[in-house]
Amino acid sequence: MTSLSVETLAAAAAEPITSAGNAQLGIAVLAGIAVIVLLITKFKVHAFLALTIGSLALGAFAGAPLDKTIVSFSTGLGTTVAGVGVLIALGAILGKLLADSGGADQIVDTVLAKAGEKSMPWAMVLIASIIGLPLFFEVGIVLLIPVVLMVAQRGGYSLMRIGIPALAGLSVMHGLIPPHPGPLVAIDAIGADLGVTLALGLVVAVPTVIIAGPVFSKYAARWVDIPAPERMIPQRPSEDLVKRPSFLATVATVLLPVVLMMAKALVDIVVDDPEHQVQRVADVIGSPLIALLAAVIVGMFTLGRAAGFTKDRLSSTVEKSLAPIAGVLLIVGAGGGFKTTLIDIGVGQMILEFSEDWAIPTLLLAWLIAVAIRLATGSATVATISAAGLVAPLAADMSTSHAALLVLAIGAGSLFFSHVNDAGFWLVKEYFGMSVGQTIKTWSVMETIISVVGIVFVLLLSLVL
Repeated sequence: MTSLSVETLAAAAAEPITSAGNAQLGIAVLAGIAVIVLLITKFKVHAFLALTIGSLALGAFAGAPLDKTIVSFSTGLGTTVAGVGVLIALGAILGKLLADSGGADQIVDTVLAKAGEKSMPWAMVLIASIIGLPLFFEVGIVLLIPVVLMVAQRGGYSLMRIGIPALAGLSVMHGLIPPHPGPLVAIDAIGADLGVTLALGLVVAVPTVIIAGPVFSKYAARWVDIPAPERMIPQRPSEDLVKRPSFLATVATVLLPVVLMMAKALVDIVVDDPEHQVQRVADVIGSPLIALLAAVIVGMFTLGRAAGFTKDRLSSTVEKSLAPIAGVLLIVGAGGGFKTTLIDIGVGQMILEFSEDWAIPTLLLAWLIAVAIRLATGSATVATISAAGLVAPLAADMSTSHAALLVLAIGAGSLFFSHVNDAGFWLVKEYFGMSVGQTIKTWSVMETIISVVGIVFVLLLSLVL
């Protein structure tokens, strides 16, 4: 995976493109973030443009030459897209294959057929977590919510009792588990090991999703007791298919990249010899690019062909999967440009100097920075990218496990209290037919629980590892 190494980041931080003092740099960072926040929230400017303009403003406020600021931004954008762009594209293809082939429906139908009334919230968490692995959050919502509404309507369940666990499963995957864009970019910026981050992310994700999903849904159902809105229950995506892939084949395909990446992490720990043939093979097949590419190729047969797709239909599915991610790629890339501009003007060194006198743990600091940016911009991805850029130099002397925990701390912070400046807030509100107040009492509180519980478990792990 092409990335900025920790050494590169440290070197960049050590040789800033401006001679501004810490006070001016601090003001520049606040002003740059304020520009991004105002553009996104008040003027409704697309996040890509807001991040681009904010990066230039950041350099100007810090007194850096405009030409060097442009180079920093462009370099960061290019490096970030090179590191995660292909992975985002492969994840989108796998997600589209899963949806169009009816594989997602097969998972849903199989699990629900075996779930009773008491176990239904747990079944929804399982469904959302499995489906959420290869899908972007917004795609997962669009795919899952119709299922949630149908289950609630046909089974006579409380909408919140079914919906909150599903949303929690999706949200936790989005914030903590690669190959989602946020965690991938944070791993890239901090120089963390992807396999270790994935393994520790799953350790944090399981208790977090249980507390924020099935447990919290009991209270959410009491606070907001509404029926599934009839107008939002559409036709199932795969009702026009003659056949669907099997449950086992679908689950195996979705979990293939996760298994390959975790196998690589395990071999790295057990063998611990970069020249050993077994480790070299594991490093190749467990790299994110090969793992996701393998899942896509396998999915064309286990999902596409199994659903009766012709070569033309497969080609069309792949083509349609790539168009919607253009915006995501640009936002992630521009976020990487903003991150590199932060580092190049010397913010990384400034934080290193300040943090020497702070009593606050680095993991908690990273979480608080991500929380602040999340609350301001409404974007989990922007919060993750910006926070990762700010705290990346602090990871230089960290162990492999603590660098991974730093990524997870940022990811947890990026999910804190979704409100009216978050597109996900309005998506959930409209699909569930809730008022703004009802959405805050359910969705926003659930996101906050995920964030707080997530950082608690990250801090607990840091004491053990």
